[in-house]
Amino acid sequence: MDNIDPAEKRSTGLIRQLGLFDSTMMMVGIVIGSGIFTTTGIMAQSLPSAGLILLAWAVGGLLTLAGALTYAELGAAMPQAGGQYVYLREAYGTLYGFLFGWILFLVTMCGSIAALGVAFAEYFGYFFPSLSTEKFIFSIAISENYTYSLSAGQVVALVVIIVLSAFNYIGVIFGKIIQNIVTVIKIGTLLVFAAVGFAIGNGTPIDFSLAPGVSALSFGRLFIGFGVALIAITWAFDGWNNISYAAGEIKNPKRNLPFALVFGTVLITVLYILVNYVYLAALPISEMAGVVRIAEKATTTLYGSAAAGLISAAVLVSVFGALNGAIFVGPRVYYAMAVDRLFVHPRYKTPAFAILIQAVWSCILTVTGTFEQLFTYVVFITVLFYILTVSSVYTLRKKFPDPPRPYKTWGYPVVPAVFIIAYSGILLNTLLEKPVESLAGLGFTIIGIPVYYLWRKNSGKS
Repeated sequence: MDNIDPAEKRSTGLIRQLGLFDSTMMMVGIVIGSGIFTTTGIMAQSLPSAGLILLAWAVGGLLTLAGALTYAELGAAMPQAGGQYVYLREAYGTLYGFLFGWILFLVTMCGSIAALGVAFAEYFGYFFPSLSTEKFIFSIAISENYTYSLSAGQVVALVVIIVLSAFNYIGVIFGKIIQNIVTVIKIGTLLVFAAVGFAIGNGTPIDFSLAPGVSALSFGRLFIGFGVALIAITWAFDGWNNISYAAGEIKNPKRNLPFALVFGTVLITVLYILVNYVYLAALPISEMAGVVRIAEKATTTLYGSAAAGLISAAVLVSVFGALNGAIFVGPRVYYAMAVDRLFVHPRYKTPAFAILIQAVWSCILTVTGTFEQLFTYVVFITVLFYILTVSSVYTLRKKFPDPPRPYKTWGYPVVPAVFIIAYSGILLNTLLEKPVESLAGLGFTIIGIPVYYLWRKNSGKS
């Protein structure tokens, strides 16, 4: 682990401009997107219990915290641009790091950006119906079985992706200011929503019995339902690790990166539990089950139909912040894969070329709509990389026992083990529930192996 300290070993050309507040807002802003506004109604289908729903959100937060505590050690020891890519490279070799970056660019990050762009357009269309995803600009029959259509909403998604990419291209300062403002707004909105919800309620106490209104629901059914709900919650917390990608631009990363990871996770968990309590106070379980726009329905119940626009605005702001955060952090991984200093803009000190190629590929996924299919293929691989990264804390302690570790994982070795065991269960469930998609995800990853060796050959590395 010779390059554990990049300041001396490998000058990136990036400038440390993100303070503790910036890093925390970046982390929180990336995680809180649309999930908190949509997930609970879906959970209620398989888990018809208010008490177990709240417990599931708490357990999801604790599992995320276990991962954050582990990443905090890795990030403090290796505060480089690229984060997870660097940890995998140092623990297992360059091939593993490359495959992570390969999938991140090909699907995970660019697919997330495309999905967030379209989600933004969908809620934007609430206020401007002529620019919604349901208003088509043109359609072309490609074959008897397929017709390509471009909607006004997709154009809106393209515009917001390009604009935010441009702001992040010309300087870290623009990206972090946007993120700070939007994240403060979304945190404030969730706190106000929770506070007013607690004050108003719907006059009916929450029924905390195991399965109200459901007869003869066995322990086994509840256990399975809890597991299904936990998977949904895991993805509502997804993105908590992304701040590690920008470690090369965080001031005093040996302190600030661990703090941002841990404090950000705790803050998100508290917000999620508060908001879900309000949902449960507003609606009985029977009226929540299967409702995708659960925040909108709960808001209408509490405040009347006139308030539906407010929650749509809140989701719009929330998705905008998550989109900006994803655009900001993603290129730091691609840049870390390319040691050529030309990847840093000489004037703006940003990974300029990486931001450009990310924007182009994200736009292609947006207009083709293929990100939805691609996402289903990489869920398995994404969870696998989570497990490998957390496991690397054991590998690196044994492989490199001497380098300084400013922060060591609290509860080691138990805390990382809890994360690994829990996520292994999610991995197994994903494989059993979606075997074709899981194998397809492995296929996407395997394709990266010959690409890696071709890259090694062309770069002159042995």
